[in-house]
Amino acid sequence: MYIFLIILSVLLWIGALVALRGRQMLAPALSYAGLLLLSVAHKDGYQLLPINTTILMGWFAMTLVVMIIVMLQPEAVRRQTRGTVYMIIGAVAGLAVGLLGFTFSTSLSLLYAIMVAGVIAGTFCGFLLYTRTPEGAPVSPGSGNFFRYLLAKGFPTAITVMQPGIALVLAIALTTI
Repeated sequence: MYIFLIILSVLLWIGALVALRGRQMLAPALSYAGLLLLSVAHKDGYQLLPINTTILMGWFAMTLVVMIIVMLQPEAVRRQTRGTVYMIIGAVAGLAVGLLGFTFSTSLSLLYAIMVAGVIAGTFCGFLLYTRTPEGAPVSPGSGNFFRYLLAKGFPTAITVMQPGIALVLAIALTTI
């Protein structure tokens, strides 16, 4: 049963990344559902990953806040998808770099922080790279729309990518520490 839950969680996370492109309000919910399913996975009577209620409640609150923020955005901003692919790729690359924190620390709190910082930096760098393209000129740093658009699209992207990052940090910690 735990293998089915792992596969379903991975499929939900892939679905969340796909949803970031068009239905940004749905993406954090799908990502949270993947984390929630992984928290109930048990092998031989033991929990597969130590995802406790504190982690689940904290990420539920963040997911809810992001979904409300996306819902409260103007319709024109909600429908806009420019630069989201760059931010998604940047966030996933930042997650990969953030997971390299295991090479110099064994503190789980520090590893979470490095993963979160990596995802945030990757999202920012992905969007900054997009603004250097011809179609990204309307949201370039000098346009006055840079930070508004970055926060409108980057915040849901970062939260969505951080949730599988939590599971990866815990999985790597269980195998290396």
